[in-house]
Amino acid sequence: MKISEFSQAMKAQIAQVIQGQDEVIEQLLACLLAGGHALLEGVPGVAKTLLARTLAYLSGCRFKRIQFTPDLMPADITGTNIFDSRTAEFSLRRGPIFSQILLADEVNRTPPKTQSALLQAMEERQVTIDGTDYPLEGVFFVIATQNPIEYEGTYPLPEAQLDRFMMKILIGYPSAEEEERILRSHDAGFDPHDLAQASLHPLVNQEELAALQARAGEVRVEDGIFQYIVEILRQTR
Repeated sequence: MKISEFSQAMKAQIAQVIQGQDEVIEQLLACLLAGGHALLEGVPGVAKTLLARTLAYLSGCRFKRIQFTPDLMPADITGTNIFDSRTAEFSLRRGPIFSQILLADEVNRTPPKTQSALLQAMEERQVTIDGTDYPLEGVFFVIATQNPIEYEGTYPLPEAQLDRFMMKILIGYPSAEEEERILRSHDAGFDPHDLAQASLHPLVNQEELAALQARAGEVRVEDGIFQYIVEILRQTR
């Protein structure tokens, strides 16, 4: 499957579940294919979680969601070694970070110590638990969300963590016509928790998605584009 065919098919399938947000979907797909991570910023109720779940379902990837709260601990993200009394040995209980597409919901509601548990995985594609490194193989895509209007009890993301995101994508409210279509779909029995009911089916598996990401990395870039990128970076530092 070509990258263009994959993108068009994904957008068509997602449109059966998400009304509007075409630009958001296109940016999220670009971030996924480029092998980056995305930070979604929008008020509650604009389908951030549903969009992430739908993307993972159509990509044939394992999906995990972490609700970030003030009492969340780093081990709740990465996992921990558990002592097995029957074998008298420690065994690794993997945390939700061992997935292909990870939704870090309201990532700014947990302290920096816990936020930093994402850093190594996002940058190095591996997790260190009790001194042992565990690689994150294949596709690994983090979608983090934050609410732009409620800052009480939140912890602003440090620059080191913001640097791990390729894109910050703003999600606004749908139009009046789109909101009406949302109401009509729910009135017709649409269940956002059952994507199979919406006649969706995975378009690729994780191996095929990884191949598409590798193909995207082979796109030729003219020298003038490199110079333009450097100019933008130097002007915005």
